[in-house]
Amino acid sequence: MDKNESEEADLDDQSSNRLSIRERRRPKERRRGTGINFWTKDDDETDVSEEVKKTWHERLSRLESAGSNPTTSDSYGDRASARARREAREARLATLTSRVEEDSNRDYKKLYESALTENQKLKTKLQEAQLELADIKAKLEKMAQQKQEKTSDRSSMLEMEKRERRALERKMSEMEEEMKNLHQLKQIQTLKQMNEQLQAENRALTRVVARLSESVESSDTQEL
Repeated sequence: MDKNESEEADLDDQSSNRLSIRERRRPKERRRGTGINFWTKDDDETDVSEEVKKTWHERLSRLESAGSNPTTSDSYGDRASARARREAREARLATLTSRVEEDSNRDYKKLYESALTENQKLKTKLQEAQLELADIKAKLEKMAQQKQEKTSDRSSMLEMEKRERRALERKMSEMEEEMKNLHQLKQIQTLKQMNEQLQAENRALTRVVARLSESVESSDTQEL
């Protein structure tokens, strides 16, 4: 009896392995890129049914031959064990079949379209971010250029002020030298008046330049 049980278990395992291998291979046939399904559900069910029938016929033949042997007896426990194994195999086969059907019914086209849509959204957001970054960069460059131009204008005004001041100082020095050579008081007084007038003009010019400098500094501060 142990020999028969071992043979029966071997047959069951072989049958289960053949069915499992067949079920694992057939979904790949269905997923070929040609668009033609070389295997159909009816073909699978027919092949599985024929395989199961063949296996059970072989097992029944062995059981009958074993029952004719007087040294062998078929007990109730052996039948229950065989039935449990049969039910387990049927449940495993049903699970494999259900899994194959779920894989074959999966809609890969929708998944692909969803991925394309998401990629397009990300690409659009990236383009918007790049445009915004370019706009900010252009504004910063424009502000830096304006600041540089204003700094250059301010430097030019300061340089002009220095030149005018040096010119006035030279003129005052020349007038002082001329005053030394004058002997008449009237001329000296006239020169003094001219000197005072020039000093007043110098002070007025200095105030004007100071106001211009303050105005430029104020405008720079407001822009910053």
